[in-house]
Amino acid sequence: MNHLSVMSISVDHRTNSAPKVQEILTTNGDLILGRFGIHDPREENTGLITVNLRGSKNRITNMMDSLNVLDGVKVNHMEA
Repeated sequence: MNHLSVMSISVDHRTNSAPKVQEILTTNGDLILGRFGIHDPREENTGLITVNLRGSKNRITNMMDSLNVLDGVKVNHMEA
């Protein structure tokens, strides 16, 4: 069963972690309905990505686990 949810991804070491975050998001692109990314102009190396998702809990959990192991990356998730 597909679930709607929202994920926020904080990237503290943007220059180091961003390529791997992008790779994980691309791999799971079929889950992503929409994506919005910003960086704080006061913090040169910090970014925030919000992602709207539709997919199985298992796939979403696997994506979160892949992101959470990256240095400087924190993930929060909320089901709609």
